[in-house]
Amino acid sequence: MTAPATPGDGTRATADDWQATCLSDADNVATLLRGVAAGETVTVEAPRGRFAVVARDAIALCHKIAVADIPRGARIVKYGEIIGEAVAPIARGAWVHTHNLRSLRARAADTGTR
Repeated sequence: MTAPATPGDGTRATADDWQATCLSDADNVATLLRGVAAGETVTVEAPRGRFAVVARDAIALCHKIAVADIPRGARIVKYGEIIGEAVAPIARGAWVHTHNLRSLRARAADTGTR
């Protein structure tokens, strides 16, 4: 097990240092560790390092925020796994949920059967 990342001042990092997490460089959404307000700058902890994204919407604890623009029909990736596809364009910083995400689980098109 590795030690948690530390901020530049040498103190131990805490959840207060970032508000969302990505577990894979392939992720195009991050999971929020607390609710955020529209317009709030969210620091995302990711394997490639921390980066900021501005929330376009108020987003609840444990919900997803887009960390990149996602075009309609594109796969949505969380924790390195495809969790669905965008049913509408999703802007960086937008709330990603059932209004703009469709699950691909158990869909006939995925299994090659109709």
